[in-house]
Amino acid sequence: MTFVNTFLPFIASAVSFTFAYFLFRRYARRPSKHVLLWGIGMIFYGLGGFCEGFFGAFGWNPLIYRLWYLFGAILVAAWLGQGTVYLLARRNWAHALMVILFLGSIYGAYRVFTAQLAPGLLTTSVHTGSELSGHAIITPGVRTLTPIFNLYGTVILVGGAVYSAWIFFRKRVLLHRTIGNILIAVGAIAPAFGGAFSRMGVPAALYIGELLGAVLMFIGFQRATTPMNAGEPETAAQPAVGD
Repeated sequence: MTFVNTFLPFIASAVSFTFAYFLFRRYARRPSKHVLLWGIGMIFYGLGGFCEGFFGAFGWNPLIYRLWYLFGAILVAAWLGQGTVYLLARRNWAHALMVILFLGSIYGAYRVFTAQLAPGLLTTSVHTGSELSGHAIITPGVRTLTPIFNLYGTVILVGGAVYSAWIFFRKRVLLHRTIGNILIAVGAIAPAFGGAFSRMGVPAALYIGELLGAVLMFIGFQRATTPMNAGEPETAAQPAVGD
């Protein structure tokens, strides 16, 4: 048991659940679908981190691995990205994509919980991140789901944040939202970079990337929703990530 593969995931999980609490609290005050979906996405993020921390402390068991694979590897990015769809896209497109994502998530859950686990998975003692890429699940149909969900969510989440930052920067208004959206975009891609370096033989990069991602998205959201001075207006004509 080490600090890297146990405590860093648990810290990332705690940050994610805390972020989710703030999102749900904001939703309770000002109900909006994008905030609700971001909150659900951060719950998934926290569950993924918790499962990784559990692995570091106790090793894998079938339930923990399946929970990690479903929430941490498949669903989290897509649900966060869907929140951005509701913020920036036309309502009919957002509804249609939500139906597809919901049905796809149910299908993903079914495939994950009925998949055959590779022999030796539960006795793995070294966690490099490569085995977390999905190769430990034998059923090919499960592995093919991961890039589809992740590409959809990451492109939309990062693209939406960058687009929003550019809009406010170009208009020279609401600087706090420009800064916040840049932080959200960097945080959204941090886990992907961490996973890439992990597969290249730097195991700690995965956990550092996930923790950094949760922290930066949390700070970015807080920055985007908090004016930099009392006289700065709260609203703008163009919606943005962090609204």
